Amino acid sequence: MASKVSKPPSTYEQARAAYPEVVKQFEAFGKAIETAGPLNKREQRLVKLGLAFGARLEGASHSAVRKALDVGCTPAELEHAAILAMTGLGFSVGVTCLCWVQDETKRLGASRKGGRK
Repeated sequence: MASKVSKPPSTYEQARAAYPEVVKQFEAFGKAIETAGPLNKREQRLVKLGLAFGARLEGASHSAVRKALDVGCTPAELEHAAILAMTGLGFSVGVTCLCWVQDETKRLGASRKGGRK
């Protein structure tokens, strides 16, 4: 499993500073959800990526890409998830999702065949 190297966006850090108890409870809720079922971290991250794609949420998609890379998913796997979106969400949405994956992997210096450089 890859080690986490991504950092939360500055807006998340600002929210944490302004509303520490809210963010603490939100993070605790997230941890409870992750342990509520049989999916491993990698599977969870792929599901969350698909949900972000389906909802057409760019910020959530970028976040899901970062978190999926952190648990060992490869850029090629994340690109495949975007391509899969083409049949369910439409070709243009799938291309948009592919761009979101590529934007984030390029920004993070991750290679298509493996993890981060």
